[in-house]
Amino acid sequence: QVQLVESGGGSVQAGGSLSLSCVASGRTFSNYAMGWFRQAPGKEREFVATISWSGRSTEYADSVKGRVTISRDNAKSMVYLQMNSLKPEDTAVYYCAALSSAWGSRRTSDYDYWGQGTQVTVSS
Repeated sequence: QVQLVESGGGSVQAGGSLSLSCVASGRTFSNYAMGWFRQAPGKEREFVATISWSGRSTEYADSVKGRVTISRDNAKSMVYLQMNSLKPEDTAVYYCAALSSAWGSRRTSDYDYWGQGTQVTVSS
């Protein structure tokens, strides 16, 4: 079992920045690729970013590319999501997820463990 807890959400004006964190506990963190997803009211959960177990490989959704950076610190069992130039359409609950694989995935169904989510609200 892997437990994931997100933090760092909040309210910000358009153009602002937020940094999300996710701490993992349970099994060896470096054995897992990690992902960030988000879900807006009335919409399906969607992929935001993923990072390989080593941190050397990352992928981003087109909607956030150039504005968002995913990173990890295996020594601290942490994964981060730095979000800049935020837009109202970025408003959602953001979830971190762990995948028992070296490589990440864009598919929610591939992930084994999920956090409880943290709310991000961007006002115009």
